[in-house]
Amino acid sequence: MQTSIGNTLYSLFVAGRPSSKIPTPNGARLAALRKAAGLSQIQLAQALNIPQRTISFYERDADHFPSTLLAPLAKILGVSVEEILGIDAPTPCKRGPKSRLERQLEAIADLPRSQQQKILEVVEALIERNGNGHKQAA
Repeated sequence: MQTSIGNTLYSLFVAGRPSSKIPTPNGARLAALRKAAGLSQIQLAQALNIPQRTISFYERDADHFPSTLLAPLAKILGVSVEEILGIDAPTPCKRGPKSRLERQLEAIADLPRSQQQKILEVVEALIERNGNGHKQAA
């Protein structure tokens, strides 16, 4: 019981009252990443050598973070800068139809292992004969 009262008093007088403002998406993401890393605002602020109030501001009101803090934040939180910024991994772009060689290699992959080995021996012999894979001038 004493601990609960102590925590409440600490929250009210030392830490201030909770904000009624809805945090920005970047701020909410930063707070979630910090909590997932098991850090308090004070611990994160100390690791970054900035005031705790700055961390509080970033988590509540900031639309963006200073670029100089992104790499240290990522390192401390154990995430990528892209994750801090909420940037999804780029999707590979479709480059068009597969080449004839790609289609043939896929067909070879479907063959039995013994036939794959024979094809590999022929390909390796051709590469060796033509100068270890370097194109020869025509």
